[in-house]
Amino acid sequence: MTSKDDSAAAAPVALWTRQLSEGLKTMGLSLSASQQQALVDYLALLLKWNRAYNLTAVRDPRQMVSRQLLDSLSILPWIRGPRVLDVGTGAGLPGIPLAIALPGFEFLLLDSNGKKTRFVQQAVIELGLPNVEVQQARVEQLADACGFDTITSRAFADLHEMLDLTGHLRAPDGQWAAMKSGLEEFNRERLVPGLRAQVERLEVPGEAGQRNLVLITPA
Repeated sequence: MTSKDDSAAAAPVALWTRQLSEGLKTMGLSLSASQQQALVDYLALLLKWNRAYNLTAVRDPRQMVSRQLLDSLSILPWIRGPRVLDVGTGAGLPGIPLAIALPGFEFLLLDSNGKKTRFVQQAVIELGLPNVEVQQARVEQLADACGFDTITSRAFADLHEMLDLTGHLRAPDGQWAAMKSGLEEFNRERLVPGLRAQVERLEVPGEAGQRNLVLITPA
């Protein structure tokens, strides 16, 4: 017999599965059935943990696919690998959705908040993501000999602060891919010599607000 609680828990999963499939088609992204299932499983974990640990402000299950999965996956065409750093990953966004979509890339998900990194580590274990490493640290204290091909963030800092704090972690030909709702704080004139910036407008099904991706690459 299925309990009322079990039925309530299953209802969002059916909704998410449909929303994700439709959203991916609208965005022109192709993910396998197992990848889509992993994304839905991630949302289920996030919803469960969020009740106790306040990991994200998005609490309405009807908004979780668009604001957490599709929003994260909207930058997929611009991600270079094989090494990707997600700075200030929070609850694993955009890092976990991107890692599910790009199993051949290596992801480091970084955050200074222990509560959030504990959740992300547990999600990585339960989802079986061998291409993801999680670290709790401040980005300025992180050292990496090889550098990352893409450094991304969804809600870390303003763009120029992000460049300053993560510059030592970028591979020689690497790029920054910063997700931003607005660009008020971004000044191209403040870029260091040898870098150039381009702005891509992101379209996220179910989201009316403006979303941008700022790509900063070697000139």
